[in-house]
Amino acid sequence: MRASLSRPPSNKPLLTGWGGTRGAGGGGPGLALGAAVRWLTERAPHRESAPKRRGKAPLPTPPPPLLAKVLDTTGRRPPRQIRLQCSRFCFAPSQVPMEEMEEELKCPVCGSFYREPIILPCSHNICQACARNILVQTPESESPQSRRASGSGVSDYDYLDLDKMSLYSEADSGYGSYGGFASAPTTPCQKSPNGVRVFPPAMPPPATHLSPALAPVPRNSCITCPQCHRSLILDDRGLRGFPKNRVLEGVIDRYQQSKAAALKCQLCEKAPKEATVMCEQCDVFYCDPCRLRCHPPRGPLAKHRLVPPAQGRVSRRLSPRKVSTCTDHELENHSMYCVQCKMPVCYQCLEEGKHSSHEVKALGAMWKLHKSQLSQALNGLSDRAKEAKEFLVQLRNMVQQIQENSVEFEACLVAQCDALIDALNRRKAQLLARVNKEHEHKLKVVRDQISHCTVKLRQTTGLMEYCLEVIKENDPSGFLQISDALIRRVHLTEDQWGKGTLTPRMTTDFDLSLDNSPLLQSIHQLDFVQMKTSSPVPATPILQLEECCTHNNSATLSWKQPPLSTVPADGYILELDDGNGGQFREVYVGKETMCTVDGLHFNSTYNARIKAFNKTGVSQYSKTLVLQTSEVAWFAFDPGSAHSDIIFSNDNLTVTCSSYDDRVVLGKTGFSKGVHYWELTVDRYDNHPDPAFGVARIDVMKDVMLGKDDKAWAITEGGITKGATIGILLDLNRKTLTFFINDEQQGPIAFENVEGLFFPAVSLNRNVQVTLHTGLPVPDCYSSRASIA
Repeated sequence: MRASLSRPPSNKPLLTGWGGTRGAGGGGPGLALGAAVRWLTERAPHRESAPKRRGKAPLPTPPPPLLAKVLDTTGRRPPRQIRLQCSRFCFAPSQVPMEEMEEELKCPVCGSFYREPIILPCSHNICQACARNILVQTPESESPQSRRASGSGVSDYDYLDLDKMSLYSEADSGYGSYGGFASAPTTPCQKSPNGVRVFPPAMPPPATHLSPALAPVPRNSCITCPQCHRSLILDDRGLRGFPKNRVLEGVIDRYQQSKAAALKCQLCEKAPKEATVMCEQCDVFYCDPCRLRCHPPRGPLAKHRLVPPAQGRVSRRLSPRKVSTCTDHELENHSMYCVQCKMPVCYQCLEEGKHSSHEVKALGAMWKLHKSQLSQALNGLSDRAKEAKEFLVQLRNMVQQIQENSVEFEACLVAQCDALIDALNRRKAQLLARVNKEHEHKLKVVRDQISHCTVKLRQTTGLMEYCLEVIKENDPSGFLQISDALIRRVHLTEDQWGKGTLTPRMTTDFDLSLDNSPLLQSIHQLDFVQMKTSSPVPATPILQLEECCTHNNSATLSWKQPPLSTVPADGYILELDDGNGGQFREVYVGKETMCTVDGLHFNSTYNARIKAFNKTGVSQYSKTLVLQTSEVAWFAFDPGSAHSDIIFSNDNLTVTCSSYDDRVVLGKTGFSKGVHYWELTVDRYDNHPDPAFGVARIDVMKDVMLGKDDKAWAITEGGITKGATIGILLDLNRKTLTFFINDEQQGPIAFENVEGLFFPAVSLNRNVQVTLHTGLPVPDCYSSRASIA
């Protein structure tokens, strides 16, 4: 449909409802709507949280909702469907915070307010002078005319950075071309004051006295938008082919006026004084002296209306602005709108046939339609701004709640850690008490021995001095009368200083060893338990019975995850009871799926179970597995704990020594529960050595005879010869130790109150070799006496 070519009347449609009137070319309401929405979006949340003012009047409330009415030239009300529903965004001109849109009013090249802004095809704005500064001249061979003349297609040069610029396709850019989009030569870029890439000119602009709009533009010039980086080759019109943004100019003028300080007199010659009135007809601000001198209230000037400066500023801000003219016909005003080109046109453009095949509509109708569309769009944006405001309030509440929860949680954590520290300090005090008790016991034993030896040494010294004095006597008969008795006393005293008398009854080492590894492991594993499970716990592990077994007092267990399990496990926890049906305790925590537990009791039944864990939690326990340890102990001598002079053979069952001094060797297996019996046969026995057989602690002294310290119990004499068999019976149920030689018990019970962990032990030198026999039953004679007892 073609629009009528009759010229419209000179009257311009007006928009009311914004505290005044505005010409159609000013574009005030649309920009005021944008400022209002920006104010709602950026300032409303801050105003919500700002502290209340004290001692001042309350903040002014927004004016009542207004309805912007679009009036035609005859003053009639337009159809209802095109009325602008602006009640949600209306503010009085003095209340619109226009300073919030300052960045919208600055050129991306120079960083200052737009000066004579032009609209690029990409809808971005740029100062006309800045547009001239960033022009780039393309090679002659790359111009559209030269390509058409040569008949060649797009050269490789045209595709430089094509993926970054999306250049000359109208379907890609979304708007029509002005002379055609084409790729621009790649040039170095710099940052503008607004932080936008700016492409500098290839050469300095030629010196000219013409205005930027009239100065000639080099042929084949290309301009690149500093914001979206789309490039455009200018046609013969140059920069005059771009429309001027009169609306943006008006907004900048109003903004700069609103930012100005106190209004000054415009007629003061030197230092302008503050204006007191403004003449609406003269459009001049006066101070009192200048008003009396230059604008007397008489004659024709008496009919002029003088208003206060603030009101005059508003009236000036709302005064009609210059109507924009056509870029091709500067003397013609825009009167129609081309829908395809999306631009206002004049009647002369239509008469020349430039838009003959395009849909053209009346400028006033399209103005009303686009304002209605903008209003509807602002409705949705206002809803988003309201939601953003509520969301910011929610986030601020979350910040406060997080801080409160953090303080509460930190206090709880400190209390829990302090409780652990208190418990550790109490346990520390108990352990220190035990250490002090052991310390006092050792000192008492050593001091008693010192006292005993001191008395005995005093007696011995007195006897020696007495004997020396007797020897000095020259009376043979008198000497012989007492010599026999003195000789017996000397031998008796010497025997009292025999073996063991000059050996310390107590070692300087403490028999206390603190095992803090489980506690340290628990401390390292101390972590927060997730209150909300984000993933399921792992499946229950399955014990692999075919790989589980026991050997002596050790048990080996193996497990795996179910075949269809999809939840990974971070580790496993293996638990065993105490062998008497007591409570379970953790014996292994880790990622492995096989574990061997040593140090179990012989002839005992244990229950074992396993569970898996991950960050979410722990699984259910597996089925309980019953383990039975060996009834009798099978073991050999332990090379790892033996003295270096010990010589092993026969799979560590036979030992001897390379030294003339006694050396100690232990068995591999320790006993803390049950009845155990083993034998040793003497394979070599030369030069009457003094071997010892018995049991000892793990930390027994290895370089002295067995039994010389308080950590060993042994037999050293009693018919031991080559080929003899020494049997050792350790009954930890009755806490006794008994010895047998050649199947005959050596007296009654040798030691009683034997309690703790003991290892089979032997001390020997190079003149002795013995062989160990294990896995033997308890002698019948002992079993019968034990049953009777």
